[in-house]
Amino acid sequence: MELLEHCQLDCILLAGRYTLLEQTPLETLLPLCESRGVSILCGGPFNSGILAAGSRAGARSHYNYVAPPPAVIEKVRALETVCAEFSVPLQAAALQFPLGHPAVASVVAGCVTGAESRNALAMFRHAIPAGFWAALRDRGLIDARAPLPA
Repeated sequence: MELLEHCQLDCILLAGRYTLLEQTPLETLLPLCESRGVSILCGGPFNSGILAAGSRAGARSHYNYVAPPPAVIEKVRALETVCAEFSVPLQAAALQFPLGHPAVASVVAGCVTGAESRNALAMFRHAIPAGFWAALRDRGLIDARAPLPA
């Protein structure tokens, strides 16, 4: 926000802040970017891994690079429940959710291997029904103000 007050940018890399678990940029950053024509590149869509690995014990479940607190694990479990109801992989939802916002130009999935890159492509291509996004909103799992992917 401070940087935008001092210069005009074409884009901003926003890492791990506009995800299925966090939508605080809806308050000020995303509206400001929209009004100034600044595109957002959403990095860290898996919040350090928990939205890729899920809530399973023993999984690579990290949140902001540390062990996730109980409240985050609980929210991921709730997300997983909705995913199971609609046959939507959690990774697909995590990668596609940020793209619903008009300020978001791209989502950057931190892939390490070719297999992870191929999986990310498959998750971006996975068809997600509109009812899935509506269910997340109706259950209070995403901010009611968040634009939903088409």
